[in-house]
Amino acid sequence: MSIHNEARKGDIAPTVLLPGDPLRAKFIAENFLETPVCYNHIRGMLGYTGIYKGVKVSVQGTGMGMPSLAIYVQELIEQYDVQNLIRIGTCGTFQDHVQVKDLILAMGASTDSQMNKIRFKGLDYSPIASFDLLNKAYNYAIEQNIPVKVGNVLSSDFFYSEPLLGDAYEIWKAYNVLAVEMESSALYTIAARFGRNALSILTVSDHILKGEKATQLDRQNSFTQMIDIALNIV
Repeated sequence: MSIHNEARKGDIAPTVLLPGDPLRAKFIAENFLETPVCYNHIRGMLGYTGIYKGVKVSVQGTGMGMPSLAIYVQELIEQYDVQNLIRIGTCGTFQDHVQVKDLILAMGASTDSQMNKIRFKGLDYSPIASFDLLNKAYNYAIEQNIPVKVGNVLSSDFFYSEPLLGDAYEIWKAYNVLAVEMESSALYTIAARFGRNALSILTVSDHILKGEKATQLDRQNSFTQMIDIALNIV
């Protein structure tokens, strides 16, 4: 057991899918995994282990934002020896060539957070995905005719943009950052620290500058594609 996870050693698979919402973890376990077993209820952050195509796989909610995800990821690695961590979540875009419902494989993760500034004593670190998982995800998507975009994303501490920041997204847009979310930079950094594999697979749920949002049906279908990719690269 760890402070935030009541699972015992062996309860969690070497590969873990990481949705932010614990109820999405429950949905994945009940609809995609065979014989799922819930191993964690602490703080309502549900975690499950089951079988997908003969392979043991786990799915663990992480909550929103980098501090929350960082707690679960570090404990999964240090206490449960998890090797592969695949975030599946939503993001917002500000790029004209990216549309609502698009799927993004986050090759790198820029950030406006100070977490890595503190960690690296003011120096800049470039958090990136594990090439093996990224390559597998991209090739699987192409084989299945699932359109994906690959590139840099922004991991932000802000969900609601601060008016005092003005046109902050325009800077990221100019440098071809594809979308904004809240977790990947921490995921990639911690995975690198411990020599583990990490990838974020994201679904665009809204276009920030155009004011467009995915419908409930769009979310259901797009999320299913994201989950399909994640499970099939295990």
